[in-house]
Amino acid sequence: MSSPAPTPTPAPSHLIAGVRVVVFLALAYTIQFIAFLFLQPFGLFIGAALGTFAGGSIATVLALRIYQFGSLPDIGLHWHNAALRHIALGIGLGAASALFVVGFPWLIDKAYFVPAPDYPFSPASILLVGIVLLFGAFGEELIFRGYPFQMLAGKYGTYQVLLPAGVLFAAAHAGNLNSSPLALFNTFLWGVLLGYALLRSGDLWLPIGIHFGWNFTLPLFGVNLSGFRMGMTGHTLEWRASDLWSGGSYGPEGSVLTLLVVVTLFVALHRVPLVRQRLPLMPDLIDDTEEEEVPAP
Repeated sequence: MSSPAPTPTPAPSHLIAGVRVVVFLALAYTIQFIAFLFLQPFGLFIGAALGTFAGGSIATVLALRIYQFGSLPDIGLHWHNAALRHIALGIGLGAASALFVVGFPWLIDKAYFVPAPDYPFSPASILLVGIVLLFGAFGEELIFRGYPFQMLAGKYGTYQVLLPAGVLFAAAHAGNLNSSPLALFNTFLWGVLLGYALLRSGDLWLPIGIHFGWNFTLPLFGVNLSGFRMGMTGHTLEWRASDLWSGGSYGPEGSVLTLLVVVTLFVALHRVPLVRQRLPLMPDLIDDTEEEEVPAP
């Protein structure tokens, strides 16, 4: 038997909404920085990813407890009948997109694989990187599509928040190694896309799946991910194309190919059938009856 639908949370005033978002982000990034300092001896990549998870999860729990007296399921992390399908769909879409941006250039002989002795094949490394990337994706979704996004969307409207949230997501990646204007624009589009995935599914499982599927698949082919090198398979991808197509040292996320796949993902998410959930912070999310609605437990 399904539990009653959660009672919608009254929208705060404009001032209170702004203060809550600023406090949340300040808290998240302070915790992230402190965690990064402790984890930095394990490497820049591990420190950044796990620091993001620490900042996002702790700030979220505190914000929900202080402001809404809720819990993590209230922002789209409740386990429902379609949760596993949303996760699998997200991972599949993210992985397929990553496969295209490296596989298509290889098929047309614009890229080729070469041995990378400095990054030997290591199942243990693949497992470790996968776990760290999962935590990193989880943390970023909590920060950018979690409490602040949903609270503002409930206040100002879901689609009105998408573009500003995308700008914030891009700004957070502006300091990454070897970033470029195209890389930042693509990151902005990713931020909008992942927000749209939340609006379509009503849970965080779908955007987490897309985020993780993309982030985990790219390094398997020996390319940089957002400026980070995570060699695990003993090979790297060399290009016979300009940085416009390869993304240069930033990786394919700074390429026109990523721009194309993000646009394609928008179309796919618009068409794919989903079991949309209700979110207490966004009571007006459901505006059609074409898909089944499942209340949060």
